[in-house]
Parts: sequence; structure tokens; C-alpha cells
Amino acid sequence: MRRKSRMTVALFAVAIGATVLLGMTAISYDIPRQMGREFRSYGANMVLVPSSGARLEISDAMRAARLIPPASLVGLTPYRYEMVRVNMQGYTAAGTNFDEAAKTSPYWSVTGHYPKDPLDVMIGSDIAEFTKLPLGAAMSLSGRTEEGNRFARDVRISGIVRTGSAEDGFIFMKLETLEEMTGSSGVAELVEVSVTMNEAELTSLAARMREEAPSVSPNLVKRVTQSEATVLTKLQSLVFLVSSVVLVLTMICVGTTMMTVVMERRKEIGLKKALGAGNDSISAEFLAEGLILGAAGGILGAFFGYMFAQAVSMNVFGRAVSINWYLPFISVLVSILVTMAACMLPVRRAADVEPAIVLRGE
Repeated sequence: MRRKSRMTVALFAVAIGATVLLGMTAISYDIPRQMGREFRSYGANMVLVPSSGARLEISDAMRAARLIPPASLVGLTPYRYEMVRVNMQGYTAAGTNFDEAAKTSPYWSVTGHYPKDPLDVMIGSDIAEFTKLPLGAAMSLSGRTEEGNRFARDVRISGIVRTGSAEDGFIFMKLETLEEMTGSSGVAELVEVSVTMNEAELTSLAARMREEAPSVSPNLVKRVTQSEATVLTKLQSLVFLVSSVVLVLTMICVGTTMMTVVMERRKEIGLKKALGAGNDSISAEFLAEGLILGAAGGILGAFFGYMFAQAVSMNVFGRAVSINWYLPFISVLVSILVTMAACMLPVRRAADVEPAIVLRGE
């Protein structure tokens, strides 16, 4: 208590170490969940296609999709493609569910809005530039049904989509509308699935889907899953490195402070030894101080570490971090162990004090 300034410095060193340790550990554990959500903005990471044949039964795809944990499912979007003509020019019409498409393909840049009415369509930017048709303009679609009969339908352009890929040359409409025009329903060319899972979990899920629905072939989108795995590994390695450096600096600070305390108390230690105190008693005293210092700093750091993790998560991801209940206890325990380890050299120095030499003032 008479060395408040030194002990305060050591206490804050331990608290800062515990703050960074808990904050970084919580963020590291939560990074896969947070980054998984962020990566979903790059599109679906799994595509369900038929194992054989040209088209997939949507009911089979839904049976396979039931294996996905609801908490991990972001979106599930079927796509059916048909050839149609606009003023004798052939285009690909894509029928889909736009509510789900907004989840699996949030990178789409839409001018106007997604089709809401059955007679609304959304055209790709390449078609809009070629036809010079503005938003709200009427468009006449024609084609053939499954039986070979011709159909014609007047629709209205509600939106123009730009993706920088093949979708810029498609005409998008509600799946129900396309099914009505072609005279058949319940099938699709593929189903895009967006889930917050890592590559290993996706591989396991795909294997279970093949067993549950043999007619469905789940394929992983490698460019998304591999990029996600690479980024997560590097981020977690960075978090581990930063935490390790901070803990080493904490150990150095505590060790230096305790060494100074031992040097200041050499006469006190010498007097205790002269009165009969053994090395075990002297060591226990300093280790007890280190234990109290580590526990107090760890508890203080756990409190600030929680706020630190929440602040980082909100600023980086825009969502609160989920901290497991046992992480604060681990943070306090590590703080105690680091502090005790930092005290070992000062304790050894205290045990080596010679009473006769110290009391003579040497």
C-alpha cells in the first residue's frame, strides 16, 4: 500500500493485457460468424444442380436444404431458364424468387426495384443498353410452352440490374410467372444456397445432402469458400500474434515492477530473514502479491475486454460480438499465470538476499 504508484502501473499493465486478451480472443472466436455474414455479400457459396438430367426437382432441393441449420441459412434461391424473344431477338428469361435472390446475391446493383407484380420484369443492363428501353416501358415476350405451343405476354420493366457478369444479359421475372407462361412447374436448372459455414462444414453438409437426396448434386463455389477460409486463417493468426505480444509486454512490465519492489525492500527482507523467516516464507509473500495483482488486473481487464470486443465488433462488422461465458474466467486465469510467471525472477532475487550483507548497508 505504500508503493501505490508502482503497483498501480503493474495493475494497469495486467489489466491492459487482460483487456486485449479477452477482446482479441472473443473477436477471434466470433470472426467466423461475423466474416461469414460479410462474405455472403459476395454471393452464394453452394449451388444445387441435378445429379442427372437437365432440370432439378425443386421439392428434392428443398428436402436436401432441410439439412441446413436454420441459424446458418442466409438464402436459398431457385433459378429456371427459358428462351424468349423480344422483337425477334432471343434472350434468356430467368424465373426466380426475388426475396431470396436479394439475400443470396446482395451485390446486384438494381436501378428501379425488383418485380412485385406478376407482369413486372427486371432486365439486365446489356439488354437495356441494346433495346434502349427505360424503366416503366412495356415489353412483349414470346416463346413456346413445354408442349410446343406459342405464347405471348406483355410485361413492364420495373428494374434494371447490373452485376458485371452473365446476369446483365438476362430477363428476370417471378418464377410463378415463367411457370405459367411455359405451362410447367416445380423444376429449376439450379438452386443457389448461401450459408454461414466454413469449407469443412460445407463439405460435410454436401455429403449429407447427397445421401438425403441422391437426385441433387451440391457443388461448392470454390472461389468464395477458399477465399473465406484464407482470410479467416490470416485474421485469426493476426489476433493470436497481437495477443501473444501484448502478454509478453505485460509480463515484462510486471516483472520489472516487482524487481524494483524487491530491490527497494532488500533491507526489510534481510531483517525478516535475520528474525528467522525462511526463503519459503519470503517467496510466498511476493507470490501472494503477484496473485492478488494478477487476479485484480484480470477482473478489471475482463470488464474492459468485454467493452473493447463490443466496440471493435460494432465498428468493424456493425453487429455485437457474442462472448462465450467461460472466456472471462480464462482471461483472469491467464492474467494470474502471466503475473506469477513474471514474479519468479524477482522472487528468486528476494530469496537470495543475504541478511548480514544487507543489514550492514552493503
